[in-house]
Amino acid sequence: MTGVTRRERLRAATEQDIRQHARALLVDRGSDAVTLRAIARELGITAPALYRYYESREDLLRQLCDDICTDLAAELHRVSDEVGAAFLDKIFAVCREFRRWALAHPEEFALVFASPRADADQRRPDRFADVFLGIVGPFLAEGAILVEPAALPVELPDLSSHQESLAAAFSTAGIELPPEALRPDVMHFLLRWWVRLYGHVALEVFGRFPFDLKHADRLFEAMLHELTRETGFA
Repeated sequence: MTGVTRRERLRAATEQDIRQHARALLVDRGSDAVTLRAIARELGITAPALYRYYESREDLLRQLCDDICTDLAAELHRVSDEVGAAFLDKIFAVCREFRRWALAHPEEFALVFASPRADADQRRPDRFADVFLGIVGPFLAEGAILVEPAALPVELPDLSSHQESLAAAFSTAGIELPPEALRPDVMHFLLRWWVRLYGHVALEVFGRFPFDLKHADRLFEAMLHELTRETGFA
């Protein structure tokens, strides 16, 4: 195998340096501050020189999102590995860590999970699949297949039509699941957990609760236990 050339190493190092400066701007001043001109000024080069590494600001932000998701996934994996083997313990630990991370990194959370997807991103795997399905999904599916199949609310669309895309999302994350783990009721199970988890965390990060909530952590814990009861694990 041909080794990496010095030029390739230098290019990779420069790309990483650019993204590190971009992330620092994001954290300190928000996504609007992440411009090629601002990054070039930090690096002491001209803005046009950055186009040798990134096609556009949007391209840079996409790759920055990928870096953030990689770091978040690694942190969630670490937390899940530190708890016992019981899947509910892992689910709770990962959900709590996701909330802790989001509150500690509001600008990064907003960029990854609260930014509209550009037209060019429509064909890319959703970052929700990368993080949530890749970490929490297998635990939830493992628990869901231990429960008798449940009837879905009649007003829901036929979720079976989405089984293929869900299987593909798991496969992209390197996770192969048995067919029974992709039953429509299990898909509904996964969807309910994600909606409740993301909804609470987003409201808390963006300060959008309809009143001054002094004990959001207690509400979050109550939500986790409610979900556990509602999905048959209490």
